[in-house]
Parts: sequence; structure tokens; C-alpha cells
Amino acid sequence: MIFKAASVLACAFLPSLAHAEWIYQQADIMGTRVTVTLWHDNIDRGENLAAQVLDEMRRIDTQYSPYKSQSDLSRMNREAATTDAANPWGISGEMTRLLNKALYYGQLTDGAFDITYASLARYYDYRKGEQPSAEQRAQLLPAIDYKHVVLDTEAHTVYYRHPAVYVDLGGIAKGYAVDQAIELLQENGVEHASVSAGGDSRVLGDRRGRPWMVGIKKPRGGDGVAITLPLTDAAISTSGDYERYFIDDKGEWVHHIINPQSGKSAGELASVSIIGPEGFDTDALSTSVFVLGVEKGLTLINRLSGFDAVVITREGKVHYSSGLAAGE
Repeated sequence: MIFKAASVLACAFLPSLAHAEWIYQQADIMGTRVTVTLWHDNIDRGENLAAQVLDEMRRIDTQYSPYKSQSDLSRMNREAATTDAANPWGISGEMTRLLNKALYYGQLTDGAFDITYASLARYYDYRKGEQPSAEQRAQLLPAIDYKHVVLDTEAHTVYYRHPAVYVDLGGIAKGYAVDQAIELLQENGVEHASVSAGGDSRVLGDRRGRPWMVGIKKPRGGDGVAITLPLTDAAISTSGDYERYFIDDKGEWVHHIINPQSGKSAGELASVSIIGPEGFDTDALSTSVFVLGVEKGLTLINRLSGFDAVVITREGKVHYSSGLAAGE
């Protein structure tokens, strides 16, 4: 990986239109804009591979979206809350892998990352400016605890210890999907590519002799990029409080990154970007650090080998992990 922060106003992941061999495709999937850029000597083959990437992203969305009633995730939420240790719900190997990783980060972060946050958070409506009532909060906060999700990785089964548990994989599934897309391209001989899904991106190789320039959006600042990072063979995930939010009648900024302990929006930070080898990890870590805050969040990243962070507070102050700070 190559890291060096620099402030610029530039767009990330724009294709080089001067070279016909650069293939670029995009589509709206998983509730966000998915983009694929890759280099291939055979234009038709490159276009086909880009289309396969988008199809893979659609597959993952179909399986793990909480908004699709017949997705594996929706079925699990309906069934796992009604089962027990004697009769757990059977799940796929892929779901097992997703849950196992999510529960690992729940343990690593002491619950700052918690896929059961949606037990309460699903009652927020950011378009309508609605949030759970005090009664709902009191009733459902006890259901937020990743330890309620009991997973058997060998038998591929799961059950919930609390009847009101509701799992949402939004904090980890897009990073996983980006990794799957890059793996598909690698298996088909692609050496230079980028795949992004909203705040989650991963680059394969370099941009034919120069790094990929990946921009971190200005939080709450309208258009433009606050910081650009040159990356090679790396993933980056950004969690921000400016994507889904509303301002309530008390003038408070209510956003979608929920602190599992309170069931309310995490309040200290505006943006967290994590750089690492794979999106499966950077996605979960960006949410974790956002909830933990500057001090605890950077302490976590600084003790994890191969990861770095850029943290921007609500006041606009930028903090870097030790690996990036050394190169400022």
C-alpha cells in the first residue's frame, strides 16, 4: 500500500477516457452507486467482466438486503428469533462467513460494532425525519447485543437469544461485496482495477504506473474532497454522518451510524476512513471507529497491523493513525 495525505479538490475513480482499454461501468445497487473501472487488452472481454462484477453485487444485494422480504437475511431475521439451541436456523456457508466476521468485530470492539443495532435502528426513517419513541427505545435497547446471535460455524446454524433481535449487515456487506468483485477480476487475469460501492472501495494493482487517487469527501461541506490518498492494492471504507440524516426539532443532527449502547446517533465524529488490505475488514472498522470516537478508535487502529485511519471530527479537525501521521 502507498499512503500520503494531501488536501485537494478532485474526484476519485474517474476513468481515463484517453485509453480505450480502460473499461468503466456503473449501476445503482445495494442502495448506492457501484462503479467498476478496469484495464483489459480485449475490450469485449473487459466489458463482460465489468458486467459480471455488477451482477455479483446484485447477487449479494439480493441475498443480504434487509429490504427484500425473501432475502436470506430477511428470512433469518424472521426465523432465528423463533428458534433455540435445540432447533437452530440453518444458513448458507456465505452467511456463516459474514456473521462470523461481524461477531468477531463485535468482540474486538467490545460491542461498538454490533449487527443487532437494527433491532432499534430500523425504526428510524431519515427521509421522513422520524426516530424511535422513548417507549420503543426502552423496549428494544435490550435486544441490541451481538452476543444474542449464537452462531455455529461448523453446522452453519444460528439462533437469537432475544425475540426482538434484528440483524442488519449494512456495516460489513458492501465491503465484502467489493472484495468478491476484486477476487472475480483477479481470477480472470485483471491486474489493474477499482471497484467502489458508496463509501467502500478497493483497488487492484496500480493505475498502470501510478497509484489510484482515492478521495475522502468533505463531511457536511457540500461538494468536494477533503483529502486524497494514493493507494495501490488496498481497500478503503468511509463512514460519514452526512449520507443519511435529518435535523430534529431540537436542532440535533440525527444520522444512521448508531451507537449500540444508546440506540442514538454516535455524536463525536463526522467522518472515518479506514485503509487496509480488504474491504471485509475496513467496512466494519470504519463503523467501529466512528462509534468509538477519536481516542479509542485510533488506539484500536494503531494496534492492528496493516490498517490506517483518517478521522474527521464534527469541528473539522483531522486526525491520522500513527502510520499515516508519520508520512504527513
